[in-house]
Amino acid sequence: MRHFLTVISLFCGAGGSSLGYQWAGFKELLAIDFDKNAHETFKMNFDCPAWLRDVKTVTAKEVMDFCKIKEGELDILDGSPPCQGFSTAGKRQVFDDRNDLFKEYVRLIEGLKPKVFVMENVSGMIKGKMKGKFKEILLTLKALPYQVKCKLMNAKYYQVPQSRERLIFIGVRNDLGVEPSFPIPGKKLITVREALKGLTKQKVPNLSACFVDVVPKMKQGQTVNDIMKQGKHFQTRRIYNNKPCPTIGKLIGGVGFGSHIHPTENRALSITEMKILSSFPVNFKMDGSYQEQKARIGNSVMPKFMQAIAENIKINVLDKHYVRA
Repeated sequence: MRHFLTVISLFCGAGGSSLGYQWAGFKELLAIDFDKNAHETFKMNFDCPAWLRDVKTVTAKEVMDFCKIKEGELDILDGSPPCQGFSTAGKRQVFDDRNDLFKEYVRLIEGLKPKVFVMENVSGMIKGKMKGKFKEILLTLKALPYQVKCKLMNAKYYQVPQSRERLIFIGVRNDLGVEPSFPIPGKKLITVREALKGLTKQKVPNLSACFVDVVPKMKQGQTVNDIMKQGKHFQTRRIYNNKPCPTIGKLIGGVGFGSHIHPTENRALSITEMKILSSFPVNFKMDGSYQEQKARIGNSVMPKFMQAIAENIKINVLDKHYVRA
């Protein structure tokens, strides 16, 4: 008798997707990431084995031997290959080496033959000069013995108080006879005010010197550029109280650069506030400096978002398969 569903996470980061799978009732057999800070953060929050490894050096056989599973037994292989080469917040380099890490993910799909795979990436993959790379990835995935679908989804429709668009690829192995599907988006959005209600006063590092005089002049929705009328600080924005938070990205430079400014206070958001606005529990432990913790959050899959995806796969794919089996 089957007691639990299994998942293995590649490029696991701090564990946003892992938390979502946990909440959906999955047992994580193994998580892998090559970033030391992300690995330390993961270990602080999860009991499952975590390898500090470059996925390029990992073989399907050693994963199966370690997890004590056979080819085809794994329920879900999850992966979020690093996406900086596609990100609209970066330089968007088509030939960035990180854009080809999806091939390592595909190699492990071929070796492990999971019943389902889930791959997450940034929306920038389908925009402008990156469209060719997106088509290459989709064609590569569809060449596998899986039914594959891709959808641009926004985490704000899945109990996350943050507007965060991500591409989700789902593949279901052909022999399962079930088409991939996506969770139905909710209609009720959670605002910043609702999410942070009742939170006590927060302490954060001081703003960078160049922002100290600018931030007090910013109204909700305005960026530093709206005040300075120059520079490249369009990502430093005072967020609205009555809307979901804009996408929290990886911090660039000092406190204030690329940061969200609190709706009513002249400061950047605290780590606790960013965790809440990303659907992480307040007690989720983070390792490192303010900048390192913000980077972990900014690079994470939103847990509630992944929970919705995992629950949909559980109900509409895996449960049906095991009932027939």
